[in-house]
Amino acid sequence: MKKIISFLIFIFVISSYSQESKLNWLTDFETAKEVSKESKKPILMYFTGSDWCAPCIMLEQDFFSTEKFNRQSQSVVLLKVDIPRRMDILTENQLKANKKLVKVYNKEGGFPNIIAMNHKGKVIDTEGSYSASLRDPSRYFAFVSKIIDNY
Repeated sequence: MKKIISFLIFIFVISSYSQESKLNWLTDFETAKEVSKESKKPILMYFTGSDWCAPCIMLEQDFFSTEKFNRQSQSVVLLKVDIPRRMDILTENQLKANKKLVKVYNKEGGFPNIIAMNHKGKVIDTEGSYSASLRDPSRYFAFVSKIIDNY
């Protein structure tokens, strides 16, 4: 019996840890603002073209998928604004909402692009582009650290 209980506790701990390592990306701007206000955390709005933007895909691998960013993400509200080319990735309403956000916050249309803002939607700072040849995410880590430290 002790072995079964120990095994169940082990499974629970492992599953809890794996759930914690997943990033909690929101996709609704209004929800992100509400969460930001309640939690007193800045919003990191990430513009991506998930199925066509090579630098976005590399940034996902080199930055967003790291344990270091997972720790940093606990201090921010994550908002993903995806503009895919494939029509089966997002609903029509989500794509429409995302395109509105691009017009307001990513007027130059750069991908990837990260914008830090407060709970009212006021831009604090931005960090854009990602070098496919260098694949060095250090400036993104520094950007997020600066936002967290100064918020």
